[in-house]
Amino acid sequence: MSNPVSVTHSVDADGIGWITFDDPAARANVFNPATQAALRAAVAALAAQPVKAVVVVSAKEKIFIAGADLKWLGRLADAQAAAQASRDGQALFGLLDNFKVPVVCAIHGACAGGGYELALACHWRLASDAKETVIGLPEVGLGLIPGWGGCARLPRLVGAKAAVEHILKAALVPAAEAHQAGLVDELVPAAELKARAKAAALKLAASGRPARPAPAAADATFFAEQRKTAAARMRGQPAPLAVLDTIEKSAGQMLASALETEAAAFGDIAAGEVAKNLVHVFFLKDAVKKITVDAWFPPPAEAAASKPIRTIGVIGAGVMGSGIAQWCAARGYGVIMNDTNVEALKNGVEVVRSLFADAVKRGKMDHAVAHKAMGAVAMSTELIDFEDCDLVIEAVVENVTVKQKLFTELTKVVRPDCILASNTSALPIEEIAAHVANPGRTIGIHFFNPVSRMPLIEMVLSPHTARETADRVLAFAKQLGKSPVICRSAPGFLVTRVLFFYLNAACRLWEQGVPTDVIDRAMRDWGWPMGPMRLIDEVGVDVTDFIYGEMKHYYAGRFEGATVCSRMLAAGLRGRKNGASSGFYAYGGVKEALNPDMAKFAPAATKAMDAKAIQDHLNGVMIDETKRVLAEGVLKTADDADFALLMGAGFPAFRGGLMRYAKAAGLYNG
Repeated sequence: MSNPVSVTHSVDADGIGWITFDDPAARANVFNPATQAALRAAVAALAAQPVKAVVVVSAKEKIFIAGADLKWLGRLADAQAAAQASRDGQALFGLLDNFKVPVVCAIHGACAGGGYELALACHWRLASDAKETVIGLPEVGLGLIPGWGGCARLPRLVGAKAAVEHILKAALVPAAEAHQAGLVDELVPAAELKARAKAAALKLAASGRPARPAPAAADATFFAEQRKTAAARMRGQPAPLAVLDTIEKSAGQMLASALETEAAAFGDIAAGEVAKNLVHVFFLKDAVKKITVDAWFPPPAEAAASKPIRTIGVIGAGVMGSGIAQWCAARGYGVIMNDTNVEALKNGVEVVRSLFADAVKRGKMDHAVAHKAMGAVAMSTELIDFEDCDLVIEAVVENVTVKQKLFTELTKVVRPDCILASNTSALPIEEIAAHVANPGRTIGIHFFNPVSRMPLIEMVLSPHTARETADRVLAFAKQLGKSPVICRSAPGFLVTRVLFFYLNAACRLWEQGVPTDVIDRAMRDWGWPMGPMRLIDEVGVDVTDFIYGEMKHYYAGRFEGATVCSRMLAAGLRGRKNGASSGFYAYGGVKEALNPDMAKFAPAATKAMDAKAIQDHLNGVMIDETKRVLAEGVLKTADDADFALLMGAGFPAFRGGLMRYAKAAGLYNG
């Protein structure tokens, strides 16, 4: 037998050899030097036996092979070491490609990156139809390129155009989609996978390896167009361009030469700063799955199971309240949506219904499941209907007096163990809960808009929040499929505070004469998905101006509020919120254009400022404010800040995180 740690081999009574991946020490199979050595030994052992064919399988329930061990990749010293790691992996998979008899790959569960590159080196690929089975090459999303044969073999299987599309999409696709695209040869019932794989192996043993016609080549025009698209959509990221260069260059080469082209490109990319940053972001996201409240509370006297949350009340049927209600209902919770305004409640119902319809349209939910979940949303105009709720989330107007009154009224009707949560984006939780008799059950749960698309939740602890409350809400956030960051209650928490200091600084530049398009272009070129002026239009000029007022109130003497947004509001310019069509930009045409009406607010003279100066100034404002947040103990670590701004503010992931960037630039030494 081979190394029992991760890979075993056997030969059955019909002469079929089996290679089984199953690392008993881990939830997932991954490739690292130990796994590679075990696979090499298994192949060598089977090569010494009279097998008719070989089948590669995984014994894991949900993961075939998750790709390369990113921690191991991150320890590679330089481009030469990374290129050699690529060559070593290619050579290992080449043992399967050049094996003396046909090799079949039977995929069940996630088959990602190096896992699929192993499958590409096999001669026939089957995939189970289980929902757990997803397949693909996601390396570009980590700042890498496929380096164990993906760039060389996939174009030879499905054609350069389809291969480029799949690799640049950087996503795992369901097995049925993978089959339709030609990534696998057969789609079979999960219960029949091994039997069907053995049948395929016996068939190939009798008939030989399948003959595959050469797919159509792509011309230079295709690659030129793809480069333009990649440069626009993925600014500052070298991996997409490296994929295109590698596939185009290797199109006319023999496989061995194509693999060497791939290895050289992989080495350069893997050793680069962008890849290291994106891998860092991957680990930030992974760490959130294991987050607890331990860092914020003393150890409990004794372990106790948290009471689960089942029924949720949502107060406010606006955009946020409707979004929260729909998301909770879609995750199996009973929901009561409340609003004192009957018309607003009716509109909220339609918003919830449209969100379910959109989820079905995008393939996120089955129609029958969505229909059932919609039926779990009840409507109410009376707070008494919350008497049996486990959790009530208010999403009403951002006014501390209104929220205080609401919390006080809720305490009269809900159970003593019902958690009272605010969706406020900026107001301190202790102010909202100032008149609640048992403030230990109060907390902030700040969702981001749109709720159905934004993964982040800021879980905000007041000085009074009890550990049991925090534990229950954290479990709830994870059950929702959201990514929580835990912070201490303070005005603006993290994301709103830092983001609006940034937006205000951009407005102040505008008031000094730096044009809208110059500011926005500079920040887009740096990697932000949109510039700050365009973002203000999306958030709403009214919301922006209101939060400027809140920041000025809470950070008096330090936050010098720009006045342009209040002047815009007085003139009816509200951005794109609620159907409005103009702000810093006008949105009446096919594509937004600079709004000529803004000229009436502009300073008499424009100010010349180059892109780097704009970038340094605006990023510097964010860095300085985040440093204050950390110094105040609003967050525990710089990684928490980086994660929140990545997930909640759109900070460019290829930069690795705001404070990681600041540290590399010598602007932070925490």
